[in-house]
Amino acid sequence: MFKVGMLVVVLAAGVCLAEQKTLSGYIVDKACSADIVKKGQAAAKAHDVDCALMDDCVKSGYGVLTADGKFITFDAAGNKRAVAALKASKKKTDLQVTVTGDVAGDSIRVASLKLN
Repeated sequence: MFKVGMLVVVLAAGVCLAEQKTLSGYIVDKACSADIVKKGQAAAKAHDVDCALMDDCVKSGYGVLTADGKFITFDAAGNKRAVAALKASKKKTDLQVTVTGDVAGDSIRVASLKLN
């Protein structure tokens, strides 16, 4: 019984670590993220929608590169929202995004995503 109680406490602590936030930055696929993070905001601004929608990039998933240089990855639902937003976008580059959701560490469980 003690082990079950401890498991509940640990799981509850994990849920409490997530915090609802709104993040802004550039939407970037994980496949390109390491290179773009190294090069900075100018590379993120130049990253184009055609690259972000390549098969390997879609399969890798997405995230947001924030102004302070952090790359926060999306959950599976966020990745689906990202693909839909990128496909609907009329922009080729400068793919600025606003994402709201539960942030835990370097990932976000996406509740809403909007390309700006």
